[in-house]
Amino acid sequence: MNRSPVTYTLWLASANAVAVEAANIHGCQGITIDMEHGVFDRSDVDRLILLARESGLQSFVRVAEPTRIAVQHPLDSGATGVIIPHVDGLDHARELTAYAKYPPMGDRSVGGGRTFGYGGSDEAFFAAENVRVRCYPMVETVGALEDVEAILALDCVDGIFLGPADLNMARGRKGVFGAADAEDRSHVAEACRKAGKVFGMNVYTIEDMEASRDIGLTFAALLDDVAALLDGYGRVVSDARRIIEGA
Repeated sequence: MNRSPVTYTLWLASANAVAVEAANIHGCQGITIDMEHGVFDRSDVDRLILLARESGLQSFVRVAEPTRIAVQHPLDSGATGVIIPHVDGLDHARELTAYAKYPPMGDRSVGGGRTFGYGGSDEAFFAAENVRVRCYPMVETVGALEDVEAILALDCVDGIFLGPADLNMARGRKGVFGAADAEDRSHVAEACRKAGKVFGMNVYTIEDMEASRDIGLTFAALLDDVAALLDGYGRVVSDARRIIEGA
């Protein structure tokens, strides 16, 4: 397979500035902030986006909910892009993704502040901002899966972020993962490949990495800061008991 370049980001579940520095130290291109399930307020997200920018990193935000304001806030703070959860299907995707792009492409509200360099703007700015900002609706519902090709054809969509756990539940599989889930994942990946757009998902395990390689993943959201902390502490405690106590 001729691979497209992969964007690696560290997934953040909390307002952890050190994790942003760790992403930079270890060669990631950016961070992804999980506002849907993580522990953040708006000021946390604003500071993390600024820190990422000043560190030369991209910043993506999975917004808390599929609404205009939820999409608008991180973009006003200067985020590289948004991941939009709970997209029901094509019509819903058309409405939600328009909030990420300025007219005439979309329906993003015009604000000020960091995105505007604390100054004014002109026609060239809006066109450039529409190119800069990445918009990734999630496929985690049956409707979005069924409409994935049509969703990818929307002008405001730059790619898809897969939500395999919620999609598994929506498909009635009750958290038991198997061949049918792999088929769904491959279907989304192939749709992205044909559209020439980004395919992203969370990558936690060696198995996830192998699957990502095989299906041509181009946006990998790695681990999360809380899981990394637990894993690191767990290994230290285990090593200490084994070496000090012979356990």
